[in-house]
Amino acid sequence: MRRGDKYGKTLIACYLGFVTQAITANFAPLLFLTFHRSLEIPLGKIALIPSTFFITQLIVDVICAKYVDRIGYRLCVVASEIASAAGLIGLAFLPSILPDPFAGIMISVVIYAIGSGLIEVLGSPIVEACPFEHKEAVMSLLHSFYCWGSVGVISLSTAFFAFFGVENWRWLSVIWAMIPLYNVYNFATCPIEPLVKEGDGMTLAALFKTPMFFLGVILMVCAGASELSMGQWASAFAESALGLSKTMGDLAGPCLFAVTMGISRAIYGKYGDRIELTGYMLGSGALCLFCYILTATSQSPILGLIGCIICGFSVAIMWPGTISLLSKRLPAGGTAMFALLAMAGDLGGAFGPGVVGLVSQSRNDDLKAGILAAVIFPVVLIAVVLWMKIKVHRDKGIAVRKG
Repeated sequence: MRRGDKYGKTLIACYLGFVTQAITANFAPLLFLTFHRSLEIPLGKIALIPSTFFITQLIVDVICAKYVDRIGYRLCVVASEIASAAGLIGLAFLPSILPDPFAGIMISVVIYAIGSGLIEVLGSPIVEACPFEHKEAVMSLLHSFYCWGSVGVISLSTAFFAFFGVENWRWLSVIWAMIPLYNVYNFATCPIEPLVKEGDGMTLAALFKTPMFFLGVILMVCAGASELSMGQWASAFAESALGLSKTMGDLAGPCLFAVTMGISRAIYGKYGDRIELTGYMLGSGALCLFCYILTATSQSPILGLIGCIICGFSVAIMWPGTISLLSKRLPAGGTAMFALLAMAGDLGGAFGPGVVGLVSQSRNDDLKAGILAAVIFPVVLIAVVLWMKIKVHRDKGIAVRKG
């Protein structure tokens, strides 16, 4: 038996964990107009739903950095699936049970955001601790399941609404909850290894004194911003540039963006052992920069949409690639490092789309102007990866001379 064979169940559990995260992140946004029309919730309040989701994830990231190692990986990751399922089931029933439907939605969002935040922090270190060969490739394949989960929840939910009517969305919420409920068993029974021995992990103070960690944080902020600045506005761009309906805009924008992102991660997952990671990240950063410029400056709506879609391919390696780079350079980083990197990625994901929206608004709702402003994120990412690549080669040269 090869060393990693017995951890196949662990890998499947983490795959489904990332699919669950995609469900919790993408299902409710498909229902925003339904909440507005059928539950009579103002759009201003509905705008608080994604903000609450991401803020809750950020809080979970910070708490995980300090307490997960004390509580234990298995208990926390099982809790992540239970919370995700409970939140999705709550979304189906609480708005009808409570006097204020919006309160029911927000309670459910907070509950499943806790689950999403936990799996975001724990999925990567659980896989990193397994004795797989070519871990960079395994990590990229793991993160591809978030993409496939996003594609699945958008396309299958759209099909469900077309066949059974959007008024039956509560049943679909319960159906989606079956995935994390099933995954509770997987995480409860699969082998889970500690990332570092107890007491050997770097403290928060030690991490903050490490220059390489700060480079990783900058990379994660830029990775999250580069991904979501385009991804979050993909539907709006498809609708405004091509005049598509909301349904077609979702399929042509964020759905195809997620498809190309998943393809890129799957390619690296299969052939990553033959590809140098920092070189792949530099190439992806350059492609990302090109896609942003194409989308923002092209006079052809079709070319602009193509740039938007291919951008998904270009940003795919940034998040898992940064995790792999830091795991190799700081093997004692432990859970605290993974949690803080996740927090940095979430910060970028929250900040980037905001920049696009604010700049667009200041330019008379010109979405292209907002997207053009966001080129700063892939530019900084390219610079930091190049700096890290030079630093690694310099450190190796120093080590050789000392040897």
